[in-house]
Amino acid sequence: MAENSISRALITRNKWDRAAATFDLMAGEGAEKRWQPAKQKLFSRMGEGNILFMALGTGLDIPCFPPQRNITAIDISPEMLKFSEPRIAAYNGTINATVMDVHELDFDDGTFDQIFTSCSFCSVPDPIEGLKSLLRVLKPGGEILMFEHTGSRFFPFNLMLNIMTPLTNKFGPEMNRPTVDNVNKAGFEITEVNNIYLDVVKTIRAQKPLD
Repeated sequence: MAENSISRALITRNKWDRAAATFDLMAGEGAEKRWQPAKQKLFSRMGEGNILFMALGTGLDIPCFPPQRNITAIDISPEMLKFSEPRIAAYNGTINATVMDVHELDFDDGTFDQIFTSCSFCSVPDPIEGLKSLLRVLKPGGEILMFEHTGSRFFPFNLMLNIMTPLTNKFGPEMNRPTVDNVNKAGFEITEVNNIYLDVVKTIRAQKPLD
């Protein structure tokens, strides 16, 4: 790993380690309930193959997972994963969680049938590089399914998100990222985009090309 990549990983890990103890509070019970139906609908598409869940965090999404799945989960923050342990233990299936940086995935090419993300690519330091890394470990024809908040194309939301981002980035996400465009630029073939709230909360489905 290059020196600048190590530095980037340490900065990101430390930021989320610091946030771990208060993350559930910051995420907000009301917000989780609001997005739960959309997340459950997306996660209901989890098949019975090899599943990668990127950025498990404290495991807030685990109650939305269908049962009896075999899931590999990663997060860059060991502290976040510590807080996920009770939810992992309560899950009716298998979740193997490990500390890993999405930019430096320690998996063979074509390992996974599906990849899921949830409100994570607002925080990945280099989102296109991270998406390319996920593309590598996905099987040809495999699918990535994402629940993400993104930037907006519309005034005044785009202006507000641009103003908020320098503040929110200090403790967590960037609010104005063009995530749909980034998925396309990384080499995925987008098959479906749904707006869940205005155009700032979306579900995205995309495939790895067969060739």
